[in-house]
Order: sequence, then structure tokens, then C-alpha cells
Amino acid sequence: MNNKARYAPESLRTMAKELFMEAGLDAEKASAIAHYLVLADEMGHSTHGLALTAWYLQMLATGDMAKAGHIKTLSDRAAAVAWNGGRLPGAWLTSKAVALASERAIQYGTCTIAIAECHHIGCLAAYLPDATDQGLMVSVASSSPSGSQVAPFGGTKGVFTPNPIGYGIPGPNDPILIDISASITTNNMAKRMRLEGRKYDHDWVMEADGTPSNDPEVLERGGTLLPTGGLDHGQKGYGMAIWAEALTQGLAGFGRPQQPKGLCSAVTVQVWDPEAFGGREAFVRQIGWLADACHNSPPRDGVEKVRLPGEAAMRRVREARENGVPLHDGIMGSLKHHAQQFGVPLPDPF
Repeated sequence: MNNKARYAPESLRTMAKELFMEAGLDAEKASAIAHYLVLADEMGHSTHGLALTAWYLQMLATGDMAKAGHIKTLSDRAAAVAWNGGRLPGAWLTSKAVALASERAIQYGTCTIAIAECHHIGCLAAYLPDATDQGLMVSVASSSPSGSQVAPFGGTKGVFTPNPIGYGIPGPNDPILIDISASITTNNMAKRMRLEGRKYDHDWVMEADGTPSNDPEVLERGGTLLPTGGLDHGQKGYGMAIWAEALTQGLAGFGRPQQPKGLCSAVTVQVWDPEAFGGREAFVRQIGWLADACHNSPPRDGVEKVRLPGEAAMRRVREARENGVPLHDGIMGSLKHHAQQFGVPLPDPF
């Protein structure tokens, strides 16, 4: 990534915010999307950063993403909340949920917020520091009842989406940031590889007849993404997918039975305050010991050292804020039409 053009993070956020405002969003919602997309790129999650901008703008133009509206509260029992997001921007809805759940967790010890009819939320890891910076533990889970690219283990027809879950764990230093999905790879990565004419290093997808493949093109002819664990241990990803759907669509009370059209996501945010349990100091001590034990584990051949999840992402964030964000090839090109249409200047690289 070092040979890629680098951009000042704030110039990217300004550009993205202006594009989304010109597309019809108010400043608060546009700022939220811009912030979390750029943070994803800073972390190195390039398929879930500004690469999503052109798609989001298209969704706003077609009405698949709502430009205006308010959160509808379906239930509020202080530590348990349910919203209907009305297809509003996922970044805005998720950040509002993390903020409220954090506030409630400090008061009640924990808080869970389930969101029905949310739009795409992008990179889950990007939301986790909002809670871990306050010394809180957090999870964000997402699924889409309008998608079915992952087959159940042993089957050949898609039922699930990749159904990612992110976990943020505060510690004595950087937080541990875990962002995993129930499928080996993602829809966005498969799309990028198809456009670039590349294949996976391993068989991570499956033909419609159940034959494993490394060619992302199989998704265009009825194939599916393999669950985490693949043909060998795919029951693990399968179980995770079911849990994610129960946690999101189940708790939100809206999902596959309603057969929603267009892009529709369900999101559940959970936050815990360690102070309400064994105490924050004790929590950090436990996590610090665990982190040290992982770091001190002798690395196997070919591995320089053992890292914690999110460690590389936080290092990339610091580097990006000092030396600029390295953008994947083609991202700026995908925005030229929209920038010209709305009269928004594209930033110059460093």
C-alpha cells in the first residue's frame, strides 16, 4: 500500500461530506457517513471505506437509502431498546446507537439496541473505538434480510449474508478490535476481485452445484460464499450466521419473513461497562495479562510476531494521520462523475 496515492484524512472527509450533502443528506448524516468511511480506509479496510461512496450516492439517488426522516422507537426499557431506522444511512444510525448504548451502559451496566430497516453500515470495526475510548466493551452485529449469498453448511442455496460481528475490548493500551464474518470472504471483496480479474488464493466460494472454487465469478452464476471454516469446518460459520440473524433480525422483529426489497439491514449494538461487573481496573488487568500472553507466544515459522486483533488497524490509523491515507486504486476514479455532477472538488494527494 506504500506506493498508493495518499490523502489528508480531513480532505477526504470534507469531500465525502460535501458529496453526500449535495445528494440530499443533512450535515449530521453526511458527516457520519464521511467519518466512518474514511476511518475504515485509515484502518486498512479498503473495501468498506470510500470505495462504498459511489454506491451510497447511487442508493440515495434511487431512494434505496432514505435522505430524511427520524428514528422510530419501537420499545425502550432503558437497557433494552428497539428502533426502526426507516432505511436511513447506516453509519448515522449505528453511531447514534453506540452513543446511546454507551450512555445507558454507564448508568445500567449494559445496554442493547436492535435496529430494524437500517441501511448498509460499512466497516464494523470503525464504530468500536467510540465505546472502547470510554473504557466500555462493545459489540456491533449486522445482517441483511434482503441478501442471501452464503449457503448453510451442507447446502448449496444461499440463505444468509456474511453477517459480520465486531467486538471492541478496552485494555491498558490500544483496544482489541475484532471484526469477523460468518463467511470466509465478503461480497465487496468478491466484487472488487471480479472487476480486477483476480481469483482467491484458496477455494472460498462454491458453484451452484456445490463444487468449491477460487473464482469469484461463480457468484454471478448462482454460486455462494463459503461459510467461515469452508467445506472442512463450515459448521462454525454456519452457527455464527444463525446467531447473528437471531441477534439482529430476531431482536429487531423484522427480517426475512417480511421479504424486504432493496438493501435492508438489521443491526444490534451491545455495550457493557466493566465497572458494573468486576470493576474497570480488574477488567483492564485481565485484558492486559491476556494481551501480554498473546504477544509473548513464540511465533511459528514465517510469522514475525503474534499480534492482537486490531493492532495493525490502529497502527495504520496513526500512520494515515501522519502521512496520509493510502487509497486503493480506482476509488477516486469512481467518484469523478459524482464530483463533476455536484461541483465538489476532489482532493489532491500528498
